Amino acid sequence: MSGGCVADGPPPRVWAASVCGALNPWREEIATLTTRAQQQTPTSTTPQQAKENLVRMLEGARDASEKARGRIADAGVPEVDGGDAIADGVTASLAKVRDAYGRAGEALRGLSTDDAAAFYTSVSTVMTTLQQEYDASALDTSELRSTELQQAFGEVPECL
Repeated sequence: MSGGCVADGPPPRVWAASVCGALNPWREEIATLTTRAQQQTPTSTTPQQAKENLVRMLEGARDASEKARGRIADAGVPEVDGGDAIADGVTASLAKVRDAYGRAGEALRGLSTDDAAAFYTSVSTVMTTLQQEYDASALDTSELRSTELQQAFGEVPECL
């Protein structure tokens, strides 16, 4: 076998279907949580209500990210050259996303709501940090090239 090829891993199409089957519900859940928080937060009458809505959204996003990460880890290592690095990269990226949501939720949970202006300024800072950490969690695909996986992701119904 050549570097990173795993004989007993799932074929590229099976792995791609598993990955998309994990990521599609994750994206939908993140979108739903974000929309709900955007709808509820402006109508919150107190900083405490806004805090509860935002913490609930971030904890939900953290949990959804962990669920997706676990499902992708359960998919195994695709049977392609470099499959182990590809699988590890995808799960590590989702772990970073999960952790970013978790840190943001903890940071918001720790904010005082006594001074509304200070609270909302701090919320903005926490959300900016979350966005930076989220952006930094993106999978670097420069070294993770697999023609077989690229083709599979373009063909399996779960990914279309």
